Amino acid sequence: MAQSNARRERLLGAEEFPAVGRCTYLSICDSTVLGRRARGAVDEFLEHVMYWRESAAVRDKHVDGARSQFARLINAASPNDVAIVKNVSEGINAIASAIPWQRGDNVVLCASLEHPNNVLPWVNLHRLGVEMRVVEPVDGAIAPEAIVAAIDGRTRVVTCSSVTFAPGLRTDLAAIGRTCRDRGVLFLVDAVQSAGILSLDVERDCVDALVVSTAKGLLGMYGCGFLYCRREWAERLTPAYLSRPAVELPPERYSEMADLDVPMRKDARRFELGSVDFASCYAVNASLGLLSEVGASTIEAHVLALAARLRFGMAELGLGIPGRAVGFEASHIVTVGRLGDGGHGSANDPLLASISAHLAANDVVHTIRRGMLRFAFHLFNSDDDVDRVLGLAREVVTRKGA
Repeated sequence: MAQSNARRERLLGAEEFPAVGRCTYLSICDSTVLGRRARGAVDEFLEHVMYWRESAAVRDKHVDGARSQFARLINAASPNDVAIVKNVSEGINAIASAIPWQRGDNVVLCASLEHPNNVLPWVNLHRLGVEMRVVEPVDGAIAPEAIVAAIDGRTRVVTCSSVTFAPGLRTDLAAIGRTCRDRGVLFLVDAVQSAGILSLDVERDCVDALVVSTAKGLLGMYGCGFLYCRREWAERLTPAYLSRPAVELPPERYSEMADLDVPMRKDARRFELGSVDFASCYAVNASLGLLSEVGASTIEAHVLALAARLRFGMAELGLGIPGRAVGFEASHIVTVGRLGDGGHGSANDPLLASISAHLAANDVVHTIRRGMLRFAFHLFNSDDDVDRVLGLAREVVTRKGA
């Protein structure tokens, strides 16, 4: 198969991401790989703190820069539609706890394909009499038609992943979002598996709220994330917690509370709590700048081409690939095997277990999720990585078949 030099040489390699000079890293779906630019930004922050050169103005430049760059990445109307949170879990819980639920209301989701952190916040609402309308997957994918069919007059929220963590299939967000918008239902998306890698457009897809962490495709650090909330919805939601960043006070009254009649912000920033993780904001501000320089469309085309090559090669070896992974639902994540045929980090299929062990022994970083081998691409991967994985997998398949 013909291979472009751009993919073979990577969009960015070991000069920016030292990890890819030491291993074949195909696990951005699991954890971050820090680049030199992000590391340098963290070092800058630590120098500022160590030598007392830190100031609110300097910190705010990086925090506001991160917020603005993420808003542009997802096509949000304003940077103030983005709140800085700790992670996806906090963002989802912030929305779930801000809705004025009534007994008999419901939330619609495909629970079997969601990460537990986009299921448990809704389970927690059972105590308020809120029903979970659980939709079953179709061929391992979230089916928009099934989601839409489950919506009724008591549905307050529909939630889904932009890309499922296993089997790693893309969701047609627009097909769900348009119906939610027409019916006045809040549409909440967990975008942690696609942000920074695949295109996200909250306006195009009618997304009302979206959550990510900075530690995967955004190439930042743990303990930081973004919560987008469309202003029309933010004004209608009451946060469970309130702190200084969430209210309208002029700068000269930053530490003053003489007047207790303080208006809440009208945008997503009403969900921010106290000081943010400044080091993480420095890091993701730098990495978002790098992603912007490369270009979202360039990154998406790059990773989808690599994933398609790996998917095709695995199929040629006789290894199971999800059927829908060859159509619209295909993403930068490639999974091999049968969903549910194993645990969080184990595969029941002896052949897959042997392939995984052989890959790990040869410094190919990957994961097993729900019994499936899982690989994921970003801008630092290349055709060489695909060739290496396929070559190692072929060795095991040939040995087992001998």
